[in-house]
Amino acid sequence: MPAINMFNELAITLNDQIQAVNPVAYEMLSALGKRIYFPSKGILSQSGEAKTLAKKFNATIGTALKDHQAMSLPCVMDSLPGFSPNEALLYAPSYGQKPLREAWKAKILHDNPSLATVPFSLPVVTNGLTQALALAGDLLLDPGDHVLIPNMLWDNYLLNYSDRLQADLRHWEFFQGDRLNTMAFAQALEGYMPGQKVFVILNFPNNPTGYTPLESEAQALADTLLATAERGVRVVALIDDAYYGLFFDPACIKESLFCKVAGKSRNLLAIKADAATKECYVWGLRTGFLSFAIGGAEADSPLFTALEAKATGLVRATISNCSALSQKIITNALTSGKFYEQRAANVAIMHERCSAVMQTLTEHPEYREHFVAYPFNSGYFMCIKVLKTSTTKLRRLLLDKYATGGIAMSDTDFRLAFSCVEKEQIPELFKTIYQACKDLA
Repeated sequence: MPAINMFNELAITLNDQIQAVNPVAYEMLSALGKRIYFPSKGILSQSGEAKTLAKKFNATIGTALKDHQAMSLPCVMDSLPGFSPNEALLYAPSYGQKPLREAWKAKILHDNPSLATVPFSLPVVTNGLTQALALAGDLLLDPGDHVLIPNMLWDNYLLNYSDRLQADLRHWEFFQGDRLNTMAFAQALEGYMPGQKVFVILNFPNNPTGYTPLESEAQALADTLLATAERGVRVVALIDDAYYGLFFDPACIKESLFCKVAGKSRNLLAIKADAATKECYVWGLRTGFLSFAIGGAEADSPLFTALEAKATGLVRATISNCSALSQKIITNALTSGKFYEQRAANVAIMHERCSAVMQTLTEHPEYREHFVAYPFNSGYFMCIKVLKTSTTKLRRLLLDKYATGGIAMSDTDFRLAFSCVEKEQIPELFKTIYQACKDLA
């Protein structure tokens, strides 16, 4: 029997585009990443042509129209003052709305001036940061591939990369005393050989610890990644910037770690996953972004076009497209002229809460008999290490006796989100935790 070509012709074209610029980038792709494509010659492309050329009748689009507007229910539009039915209700492109993609890239450049001369792709819109992480995994991970991740991590990484994609997660010790354990990170990478692939996840501000590296620590992480790539290891560096901008210590880095690795090696594919979720304070609008950079690819590179198309093919295959209404709202916010001032006001509130936690712990050294804080300087969270009981027992007692909630991350580590606690309530929160620990001891 003749051999069956497992690749669609559109996938072959995208793969050729990637290989022509940087063959290593193609070799990093998963089997699905090599197969996937955006169906640019199917229903979508035909509908696009008709939108331009079918001036008399356009019977291509799976929407209902009336008088050139999206057909709508008044009881729906009553909840959407200020939006037309077309703005609020129609499908968005699978790539995301172009004005939003351009506005988000402009925001990235505003916040990260080091990227001004670094070529990276136009962000693809995703259904929140979680889908951005999922798409990166789909594109680049096969079962058994190594994922290097800190031992203090968000549990959805496990669900996504270990359980769903069957990758092999390898951990490194996140802290050494009160500093980031950059030595453990370097040791975890030193065993990889030329030609091998490793998928590295770095999330700052970190969930669950609320820690962002100092400049020297961030540079050490970047130097390790680049040295590993220059040894011939194929490095995928996924930079999870979910809590970007919530920096409360003058000594911690204020730009994404993406800036230190993007475009600096042909063997290092840097991926920036970020979202409006926390940066725009719109958790339920579910709008995230995925951007790519690799050495050898210039601005507007066909390699970036191909990676964007492959990521968008996965969006099309799973959810078709992201909410047009959410995208319109976020675009309006980013281009309003008020975004940065209003964002800064919220960051200041979060900074006050973080400072209140630090002050409370400083003023109550007796708490250290039962728990100690891991380093924290940013983000939404901080973690305590519980010394004399299990966090499972502590969590249960806090709920049942004290009507207080926290997250047991492990037998010893307990995460507290100061993001959702008023500054004035923070001293009482920690007093309550201390009392519960005494009860259990």
